[in-house]
Amino acid sequence: MEYTQLGRTGLKVSRLVLGTMNFGPQTDEADSHAIMDAALDAGINFFDTANVYGWGENKGRTETIIGNWFAKGGERRDKVVLATKVYGNMAPDGSTPWPNHDKLSAVNIRRAVDASLKRLQTDYIDLYQFHHIDRNTPFEEIWQALDVLVQQGKVLYVGSSNFPGYKIAQANETAARVGSLGLVSEQCLYNLFERRAEMEVIPAAQDYGVGVIPWSPLHGGLLGGVIKKEVEGGRRAGGRTADALNDPAVRAQIQSYEDLLEKHGLEPGEAALAWLLTRPGVTGPIVGPRTAEQLDSAIRAVELELSEEVLAGLEEIFPGPGPSPEAFAW
Repeated sequence: MEYTQLGRTGLKVSRLVLGTMNFGPQTDEADSHAIMDAALDAGINFFDTANVYGWGENKGRTETIIGNWFAKGGERRDKVVLATKVYGNMAPDGSTPWPNHDKLSAVNIRRAVDASLKRLQTDYIDLYQFHHIDRNTPFEEIWQALDVLVQQGKVLYVGSSNFPGYKIAQANETAARVGSLGLVSEQCLYNLFERRAEMEVIPAAQDYGVGVIPWSPLHGGLLGGVIKKEVEGGRRAGGRTADALNDPAVRAQIQSYEDLLEKHGLEPGEAALAWLLTRPGVTGPIVGPRTAEQLDSAIRAVELELSEEVLAGLEEIFPGPGPSPEAFAW
């Protein structure tokens, strides 16, 4: 496994991030524990979750599964750089939400971090991430709340997720003004098919020393060889992937992508991850395996070197927008 610094910090993290969103909803606790053990054995030390994972009436379930894994001992907690998130409403599903049970007020941040720590069976979170922007809470309030948690030893670093470039700038300018470290990472939607983050999010992150952690690196399976799987196994895509493939232009684009990689003897999912690892500013993509086999495939991507011919072909099939303002102006 390869390692890199998380943004401008001294923290070393693996170039693959283990995403845990499937733990609970799609992968039971025993298999989830086995996947985390395998990830740790492979050298993956960066695990990502969120307080809302488990979803619906099972919100918090994923953190609980991870906490039970930590409780097994064997230095599991010490070896893991643990990232979780705050923003979503954690009131019991079906109940009437009370005010201040979501978003980024100081009240909710305090409540949410203590609840996550209890579910995770740990006394600190390495990277506490804002799951979304909160337009109604000033960053002065947010940083005051986080500074208290840092002083208490409950949180070590702070990151963001789904922030536009201007909010990354606003957050870190405010942090500098009040003497806080500020954001050290940004978790954003970024892959070969969806490259709009290159316009402003990634340049802002690079300017502020913020590590970029792409989520959905296979764009919901669209970049994982979906057409080939249809042909070979008769397994048709579902959900948003199926909707995307119903567009003839998208289907032709994905077919060209799969043809290119087949020509070079490459697996689509592994190539899509390897491409992200070549991108400026990227710390490492989040992979969310449902099985041990999917984890093995993701790990192979770290050692995969894409040739200049393949990189050029991918650029031709999926041309990025480029940075702003050239992406939309002269």
